[in-house]
Amino acid sequence: MKEYDFIAIGGGSGGFNAARIARSYSESVAVIDGAETLGGLCILRGCMPSKTLIYSAEVLHLAQNARKFGLDIPNAKVDMPALHQRKLDTIGEFASYRQEAMTSGKYDLYRSYAKFIDSHTIELDDGTQLRGKKFIVATGSHIAKPPIPGIDSSAIWTSDDVLELDSLPESVIVLGGGVVACELAQFLSRVGSKVTQIQRSPHILKDQASDVSQVVETAFREEGIDLYTETSLDRIEKTDTGFTVHFLHQGETRSVQAAHLVNALGRSPSTARLNLEAAKVQLKPNGQIQTDEHQRTSNPDIYAAGDCAGPFEIVHTAVLQGEYAAHHAFGVSKAPLNYDHMLDVVFTDPQVARVGLTEIALKKRGSDFIVADYPFDDHGKSILMEAKRGFVRLFAEKPSGRLLGAEIVSKDAGELIHALSVAISNNLTASDLLKTHWYHPTLAEIVSYPLEDIVEELES
Repeated sequence: MKEYDFIAIGGGSGGFNAARIARSYSESVAVIDGAETLGGLCILRGCMPSKTLIYSAEVLHLAQNARKFGLDIPNAKVDMPALHQRKLDTIGEFASYRQEAMTSGKYDLYRSYAKFIDSHTIELDDGTQLRGKKFIVATGSHIAKPPIPGIDSSAIWTSDDVLELDSLPESVIVLGGGVVACELAQFLSRVGSKVTQIQRSPHILKDQASDVSQVVETAFREEGIDLYTETSLDRIEKTDTGFTVHFLHQGETRSVQAAHLVNALGRSPSTARLNLEAAKVQLKPNGQIQTDEHQRTSNPDIYAAGDCAGPFEIVHTAVLQGEYAAHHAFGVSKAPLNYDHMLDVVFTDPQVARVGLTEIALKKRGSDFIVADYPFDDHGKSILMEAKRGFVRLFAEKPSGRLLGAEIVSKDAGELIHALSVAISNNLTASDLLKTHWYHPTLAEIVSYPLEDIVEELES
């Protein structure tokens, strides 16, 4: 039985980066990955393919609205086979780089799935047993199937199926209002599908502030998406022509039909086949692996990172968790992740970006803070770009003015948020940021307006 200093179970963003750091401390590192194709969710079926398609759809949308910009583009439409091939070419570069890194010989790579048979031993699908001094579990997540009659139909699409489309679906129902559901619903609508979106909560993107979500909802409806919120799904019916979804909305029973149906009702942690009980690893009530601030599980020699551990299912978080866990496993002291500085982005149009603490979190903590915001429809660069939807909102501590959180819903919010991310992660104040030159005319300079309001209120 071969023994390793460090074994990563899962070769996606969390596991691979943990193994990469571990390799800097030891040559005795193994990676276990049973996926058909190496690369992980982000590269193969998540961030990179979806954002490739979303950006192409944005270019198409701008071309189709060219007259707003004084342009005459008479015929802009999608070429689905070409769009699909561009996606394949783009992610192929990322995937090949990851695959080369994993097969370089720096790690012992086992193309298999694993389960624990005791606290320090795993068994692979072929019966091979390996022992490890330290482990990290980074097995990711999979599409969830809530208990809705009809949800098990094999003809129902997942996000994977949408990302593989090389033809244009005539009509699609998207179930869900989270990040994946919203990004895919707008993509499908912009390339030419008739889209109906059904969300259970009062607003899509329910983890965002309600007025942030409403900006995106307005954009969706104006672009032609039939959006239903605050619903209760009753059943899904497979028909000869597609699907019918029956649901309760505003006290009335409704039914909608489409040729295709996408289940985007969330994801569940992929831990079932690991036999974690044998390793004395405990789970949270939601099925994720319980970890401490060092990413250690209830077994101190087993760490966990990424979607299977939470608390945020975000790629850069998985990378940071995996790297930190590997350092800690080899006794190297680093500062644990500070989730008060967490950053997330939704790639709808307008985009949604957030960093730090929300207003709800600040109130729960009893923090004394100032709120300041400014709309993009009163801002020069956004007006000339026809990007007038949305606003920037800042939260600052009283009386110091230290920035605690920020929300942006706007064109390119995912790019704009990083200036505020730097400020929050480095405990900068509103006054500190106003020492910076904010160039005119840029989208970014809008941040200076709520900063000035915060400083004025603190000085008054």
